[in-house]
Amino acid sequence: MRKSKVLTKLRSGDFARVCGLGHFLPFFISHASHRKYDGIWLDLEHRTMNDREVQALLAYCHLNNIDCMVRPPSQHHTHLYRYLEEGAAGMMFPFVNNPETAKKLVDAAKYPPLGNRGVDGAGLDGNYSLEAWAPGSTYFQDANRETFLVAQIETLEGLENAEAIGAIEGIDVLFVGPADLGKRLGHSTLGSAVTLEQAILRVAQAAKKTNKAWGITASSSDKIAHYRKMGAQLVPWGGDFYLTGVLEKCSQELDQVLEKE
Repeated sequence: MRKSKVLTKLRSGDFARVCGLGHFLPFFISHASHRKYDGIWLDLEHRTMNDREVQALLAYCHLNNIDCMVRPPSQHHTHLYRYLEEGAAGMMFPFVNNPETAKKLVDAAKYPPLGNRGVDGAGLDGNYSLEAWAPGSTYFQDANRETFLVAQIETLEGLENAEAIGAIEGIDVLFVGPADLGKRLGHSTLGSAVTLEQAILRVAQAAKKTNKAWGITASSSDKIAHYRKMGAQLVPWGGDFYLTGVLEKCSQELDQVLEKE
């Protein structure tokens, strides 16, 4: 089974380079791999793709030896392990508010004895059964070891339960969703006493106490440097929406050419 680049970095205490993708752009995967990224965050919570498009992108990631971390649109257990069967290296789950939810997600994504994932072995992750069902195969152990789960902390309940969520075996990363968490902190009696920066620190401390990695989205390279000093190992940077900057630059260049006519 393919070895996860992101997990290798996280387990060694290093920073995992991850960029974002929300549209069907196969070329983006080749370029991300070429530019030393370890993984691609495929966002299906806020973007729409059909099953075949997702399947193709996961195959392209394998072709380019880069992890794909899928953020799924639902938490239905059969939908979750299909992403793993099709080749996802990891999954990011929004709104993980308590350890009970975290355990259900682990159950869906990990094989026994750690979880309760359904057995197939005929997907890309098991080389379409050639690896999974070969004599002496270690596929099931490999699948549990080389896939990672990211729990997003985006609510006050999740913040209060961050340490308990991080303590669940099978959860690898606590990930702050600053937009959602910040919005909720500003509209709650409890939240008014906690700043976003204090909330981020609490998640970082919960991750350290439970020996898990933590991450967050950032709005600038200065923010990345700040979170790195706090121990963050997963701060996605770069994505397909950055292509709008290319259009802006090219349009300005055209303006300069046309102004000279």
